[in-house]
Amino acid sequence: MTTPEDGVADRLTGLVHALRAHGLSIGTGESVDAGHALEAVGFADRERIREALAATLLHAAGHRPLFDRVFDLYFPLTTAHPDGDPSTPDSAGAFDTASLRERLAAALAADDGSALTRLAGEAVGGLGGYGAAPGSDGWSSYQTLARLRPETLLARVRAMRREAEGGEETFTDRLTDDEIRRRIEAFRERVRTEARRRVAERQGRDRVARRAVAGTPDSVDFLLAGRAQLDELRTTVRPLARKLATRLAARRRRAARGRIDLRRTLRGSLSTGGVPMRPVLRRRRPARPELVLLCDVSGSVAGFASFTMLLVQALHDQFSRVRVFAFVNRVDEVTDLIARGAADPTGLGARILEEAVVTGWHGQSDYGTALGEFVERYADAVGPRTAVFVLGDARTNMSDPNLPALRTIADRARRVHWLNPEQPALWSTGDSVALAYAELVDMRPCRDARQLGELIGRLLPV
Repeated sequence: MTTPEDGVADRLTGLVHALRAHGLSIGTGESVDAGHALEAVGFADRERIREALAATLLHAAGHRPLFDRVFDLYFPLTTAHPDGDPSTPDSAGAFDTASLRERLAAALAADDGSALTRLAGEAVGGLGGYGAAPGSDGWSSYQTLARLRPETLLARVRAMRREAEGGEETFTDRLTDDEIRRRIEAFRERVRTEARRRVAERQGRDRVARRAVAGTPDSVDFLLAGRAQLDELRTTVRPLARKLATRLAARRRRAARGRIDLRRTLRGSLSTGGVPMRPVLRRRRPARPELVLLCDVSGSVAGFASFTMLLVQALHDQFSRVRVFAFVNRVDEVTDLIARGAADPTGLGARILEEAVVTGWHGQSDYGTALGEFVERYADAVGPRTAVFVLGDARTNMSDPNLPALRTIADRARRVHWLNPEQPALWSTGDSVALAYAELVDMRPCRDARQLGELIGRLLPV
């Protein structure tokens, strides 16, 4: 790390602001503690700085990957290469990728961390640059890894290790392969870190930290999340449900006190000269509401719907009754499937498509047909105590939106909320009829788990 004492206050405040921009709750007290921690550990050991800041700024273990990525921008390992620019081509005018791969295999076999970090910088400098300006307009970790292909070095590293140990093939080779894969993945992360550092030097740390660093799982856009991100997101269902349950219970306690009964309050004030010293409250009769979920489980919307269904299932104790319905172009009740899938949420969407009747003669979304079938078959699920949540992007594939069916649901229910994972700018573009549905029910954008938690906590009835 190069002269970390220079501008350390700016680095620390920039780190804190970047973490806050990604949704981490870091107060002034934590920031002051981080400053004291830096003063205590000094600047000689970069990893000690990392651990000291993580200990003082973070509140959850799940935030550590995000912290590490942002930390590497504000407290980089190096800002220059003492042996010259590693991206300098060889005498033939081309970067020697074969030599780099051989040295990388040797470093992986020896598990030499410092060599791997140096080789990551060399790889990005030689293979990751793009643009026509001298020295490159930018740096790409994707381009670097695509050209270097470190994942293909497994056999070479295994042979190097076996040669160094002088042994034959044994039953521990599988464990060895798993360890080599972990080292290769760690090197890939070093390449990504180096590319971000170089881009930050050109575009500014704050901008790169805000735009190029992946956030926590609860901030990942539902429509852009991959399978791994959705799997990671599902691990947050239980903690989020506990937090929402506590919030709902507090709201229910406040609501149980009721509003002021003006007539009884004024009658009681006669004994104090007309001054209402003791307000009389009109107490509410305690009753848990009913909840109905109507979920589009087609295409990219399926991940959003599955996560929300699991969240509501985890909250089922807060309601007198919860019923869940899934649809693509036909609708079917999946309440029992959700209850059984809570223990194994990974394949919930696939199980719904396999075991429930949610498609007809084609596999495209048809909101109009699904809403009409829901009114025809399951109208008794909706009553004056029922809150209905519709989950979907309102894209009908040019079919009839069946507005009367949604109006019927809205008339029967206590309240209908539509959660749309698309941004409002896309509503009613192409085959979307979101704005038409929004005239009948309350439609709100819901793009990530953090926003979903806020909406559920605010909109659920008490």
